[in-house]
Order: sequence, then C-alpha cells, then structure tokens
Amino acid sequence: MTLMDLKDRENFMNTYLNPSMEVNLVEPLYPDQPKHPKQKYRLTENGKNY
Repeated sequence: MTLMDLKDRENFMNTYLNPSMEVNLVEPLYPDQPKHPKQKYRLTENGKNY
C-alpha cells in the first residue's frame, strides 16, 4: 500500500491483494495466522515469472 501510495486498506485488499492471492501471484508469510502482527506478503514463483 505504501509503495503504491494508497490509503484505503479495504480498497487495496479487494482490488489488489485478494485477487493476486487467488491466482497464486503472492502468498502470506504466515498463512495459518492471517492476523499475525508481522504479516507480510511475498511473490510466489508464478508472481516472479509474471
């Protein structure tokens, strides 16, 4: 969000993050704990090759 200069978290999640996760371009660092305080996301191999 910061890199894209977006302020609305809900819009970011619905427009960018969730669709990217659905097509396996990004994955959470803590997949079993979605509300982990240090949750971040990383590119999958598919995301790196896209």
